[in-house]
Amino acid sequence: MAEVKIIGSAASLFSVRVEWALKLKGIEYEYIVEDLRNKSELLLKSNPVYKKIPVLLHNDKAISESLLIIEYIDETWKENPILPEDPYDRANARFWAKFLDEKGLLGAWEACQAEGEEKEKAVEAAVQHLALLDKEIQGKKFFGGEKIGYLDLAAGWICHWLSVLDEVGEMNVFDRERFPSLHEWAQNFIHVPVIKESLPPREILVNYFKGSLSYVRSLAANKK
Repeated sequence: MAEVKIIGSAASLFSVRVEWALKLKGIEYEYIVEDLRNKSELLLKSNPVYKKIPVLLHNDKAISESLLIIEYIDETWKENPILPEDPYDRANARFWAKFLDEKGLLGAWEACQAEGEEKEKAVEAAVQHLALLDKEIQGKKFFGGEKIGYLDLAAGWICHWLSVLDEVGEMNVFDRERFPSLHEWAQNFIHVPVIKESLPPREILVNYFKGSLSYVRSLAANKK
């Protein structure tokens, strides 16, 4: 029986970032695919509060929330550090990671599902969020310096998932000319072998977000 397990899903960027952390550390793990339409007893038992993925199981101890899981992994296995050593740099990385999840990712999804006049406003808001991050990465190979770190893992969805949101939402948030530094970082990041090998096929993501978008819009239509 594996000491380390992940309860996750192929389309989940939150699950993939946990895989990245484990692979950077060289930790073997068992992957348990979760059917989110029919949640397993293991998931409900492991994450009874939010009932969502990913969940890391380490010697039967359950840890939830992807960014907290990455910190747990980094503190448990000391080799190949992920979080910055300097307290200020560590706090700064946590700040931007929280910003990315609460503003960047949510903003991109809101822009994807918006329609009409609201779409233009939502796209502009999403662009403004990325502009802040583009400034943060200027002159650097990775957010963590010369090697991948905590904030790179938190921002990893930009290099693969964001272009899918652009396609599904018929928008252009992640524009190369608008964000040259962020695009250069994305290319550096996505071509690291342990990162690239864990990326889900694009068609899976397209189908997933198309289904999610249809579901959200059907709910909105029923409320009218």
